[in-house]
Amino acid sequence: MNKLVGRKALVTGGARGIGRAIARALAAEGADVAINFQSSGADAEALAAELGNAGRHTLLFKGSVAERETWNGMMEQIQQAWGRLDILVNNAGITRDKTLRKMTDDDWMCVLNTNLNACYLGVTAAMPMMVEQKYGRIINISSFVGQAGNFGQANYAASKGGIIAFTKTAAMELAKHNVTCNSLAPGFTETGMLAKVPEQVQAQILARIPMGRFGAPDEIARAVLFLAADGDYVTGQQINVNGGVYM
Repeated sequence: MNKLVGRKALVTGGARGIGRAIARALAAEGADVAINFQSSGADAEALAAELGNAGRHTLLFKGSVAERETWNGMMEQIQQAWGRLDILVNNAGITRDKTLRKMTDDDWMCVLNTNLNACYLGVTAAMPMMVEQKYGRIINISSFVGQAGNFGQANYAASKGGIIAFTKTAAMELAKHNVTCNSLAPGFTETGMLAKVPEQVQAQILARIPMGRFGAPDEIARAVLFLAADGDYVTGQQINVNGGVYM
């Protein structure tokens, strides 16, 4: 407990699913947490109230992480409220699953902008504060799909694979400033996104997972917590939390 007392964190897409679990895990170890969301206002407010009741200072930011203006606004307010940012978790992501024959340019660009470009925008926005304070822990949420590919997910696979490659370069450039940058590649995880998948398709997915079950958001959050609290000599890596679906 209390490994992150005094630390300030920002989690994008933090109102629901994996992001919510990550925010809770960081707060449980003492961090104050800023939560970015785009459409889940009620969920974000409920989470902020929960963390506030536990004694954590929370900030709420509504906006698209695919836009530079959103990041500029968040960094300005974090600077004013806290004067520092120690942990950035680029978690926000979307899917628009279609085969290449049916995929539109908008399907492609929307996923790339939200998943990959937002990661670049976030790192470059947080970088000045982290470099100045000589401390930072950046965790970018990728996916096993970025490593293995997946039918009907060319846009998602490209965005998540790009995150892994981008993370390695960012880690090289930031290491001398005591800023680590790692990616996490979850497998199929029990979130609202997975719940939309038809039951018969979920059964087919389960058959592909050696551990025979889906992951829990808390299991992803614990890996993020390790990188944020204990992974001081870990940078440029991707950590797979996927039940063996990709090895």
